[in-house]
Amino acid sequence: MKQILIVFFLVVLSPSVAQDTIDIDLKQQLDTLLFKDQILRKIMMGDVNGREKEHALQRLGYPLEAFDQKQWYYINLQDSLNLVAAETILATYGYPGKSLVGTPTNTAIWYVVQHSPKIETYFPLIEKAGKDGELAMHLVAMMQDRLLMDQGKAQIYGTQVAGRQLPGTKEGQEADWFYFVWPIEKPEEVNERRKKVGFDTTVEESAESMDVVYSVYSLKEINALLHPK
Repeated sequence: MKQILIVFFLVVLSPSVAQDTIDIDLKQQLDTLLFKDQILRKIMMGDVNGREKEHALQRLGYPLEAFDQKQWYYINLQDSLNLVAAETILATYGYPGKSLVGTPTNTAIWYVVQHSPKIETYFPLIEKAGKDGELAMHLVAMMQDRLLMDQGKAQIYGTQVAGRQLPGTKEGQEADWFYFVWPIEKPEEVNERRKKVGFDTTVEESAESMDVVYSVYSLKEINALLHPK
């Protein structure tokens, strides 16, 4: 009977103990930051419409008509503001992982950094958070791929799609856009690598979800295609 009571109290008390470790104030800050990062992109993608769209833009202080005309301007503006807030949090707490703020709040800083020009600066901190179990490793993999692409190197997990304008074939002709999965290191092994870090889709399925047909290109082939002699 005594053993049953001990187990009962452990089961009942465990959730409250776990909640006590969450920094509620920081969680609220990060939830707001996550909202600010995601909502404008959702509006641009058509996932948020009508009154919800108007309310979100009012909350951020952006006029509806102006946003519709210059969506990327406002997204880039908000990204820069988000980064300032994120860097203050990072300087104070390090990476705020799931043991400090829970999930999905622990992804807020990841999103802000992923949409910033400072991936190289903060990737080591985010990689450590992944290895420590504070952030999902597939998110670390996505950031690593973006960093490699930004550096002009082959990615590892095939998460990044690029769009480039092809040179016009005739004088005065507008160049077509070409979308492709950025070249991958050892592409024959990519799906096995994806499994190891927690992806539940293949590189082919991932590309299809972004409306891109997966084809294998080397960095040399892409360079020749985009910069013909």
